[in-house]
Amino acid sequence: MNAEIITIGDEILIGQTIDTNSAWLGQKLNAQGVDVHQITSIHDDKSAIISALDEAGSRSQLVLITGGLGPTKDDITKTTLTEYFEDHLVIVPEVLIGIEAYFARTGRPMLEVNRQQAALPSKCRVIINQRGTASGMWFEKDGAVFISMPGVPHEMKGLMDDEILGLIAERFPGPPIFHRTIMTQGVGESFLAQKIADWETQLRSQGLTLAYLPSPGIVKLRITAKGFDAVQARSMIEEKIQSFMPLAGEHVFGFDDQTLEQVIGSYLQQMGKTLSIAESCTGGAIAAGIVAIAGSSDYFAGGVTAYSYDMKETILGVNHHDLLTHGAVSSVIAEQMATGIRRLAKSDFAIATTGIAGPTGGLPEKPVGTVWIAVSSAHRTFSKKYQFGHNRARNIEMTTNSALFMLLQEIIRQRV
Repeated sequence: MNAEIITIGDEILIGQTIDTNSAWLGQKLNAQGVDVHQITSIHDDKSAIISALDEAGSRSQLVLITGGLGPTKDDITKTTLTEYFEDHLVIVPEVLIGIEAYFARTGRPMLEVNRQQAALPSKCRVIINQRGTASGMWFEKDGAVFISMPGVPHEMKGLMDDEILGLIAERFPGPPIFHRTIMTQGVGESFLAQKIADWETQLRSQGLTLAYLPSPGIVKLRITAKGFDAVQARSMIEEKIQSFMPLAGEHVFGFDDQTLEQVIGSYLQQMGKTLSIAESCTGGAIAAGIVAIAGSSDYFAGGVTAYSYDMKETILGVNHHDLLTHGAVSSVIAEQMATGIRRLAKSDFAIATTGIAGPTGGLPEKPVGTVWIAVSSAHRTFSKKYQFGHNRARNIEMTTNSALFMLLQEIIRQRV
């Protein structure tokens, strides 16, 4: 069964707002056996909305629409849908009661424009929004289902999870799609593809599909089983994962939605160990990822962003002569930073980063993208040199992922 997503809003088209709704909807629908064939973003314009509805309805059985349901004059989706489905607006008492209760809870005055949020097309199936004032609307025309939802992400997701996904499953029953994603680090997409070429050929011959999803420092491999019953699909995918591990298992750090930070945190909690971080070129990015995980206070002792020579010396105890002799971007300094923060924080593990993020600051012997990463523990301290590119943001992300993977490998090594 084919589906399309239409997002409405000038803020999306000019890049002011990132369309995260479509990505989330695609994941949810795909897991339910619904194939999203197209995503279209349009501006708040009546003719654009009608044209998009006509085209989507002619191609797909299910059309999901987000955005344009607010109370202000620039939100014209509801009135356009009313006209498109040859309907008229009526006040829905149940919705009005909910809106009144919403404003009473928030202690804000309710205006006439807010009351008009309860005016909805008389023929639509109303899906009450428990998190805001813009209701969802379900329409049917010429065999296609059109579902309009607010663009506010937490409101849209609430409507989908609470009711819409269940209604879609009832209206379009079909076999679910099963996915497992192998998370890898430290290997490029092309090199990985070459390494597992025979494995991939066999996988596809069994009716499974494989997608490569690269990002800076990480390559995700998504295995998909479609058209199989649940038991068979899961068994086939797990068998392929097991046969993958001898080929490239040293690069695997997790599965599905696991992040390096989550996996590291889980290991540290299990082991009762702690971590500290000294950052230069990453500017606190590694620490930010660590503390984004709930419960990180159990194992994260703290971190220091030591950008200047003076900070490296006075806070981390880096040797002044070594800084002048080797420069900040060197194995010697990376390792001293790691041992310095581990000593300062009294932690079991520490990582340190120092490099030239760019786009300026490079030297012939140390071009932009040169990075040294060090890992330190009571057992040993070691470092590794990386050569990334010229894009500053990408270099920081690559360094962050590489440092976390180096740490994870050392944690596993000591855990065995």
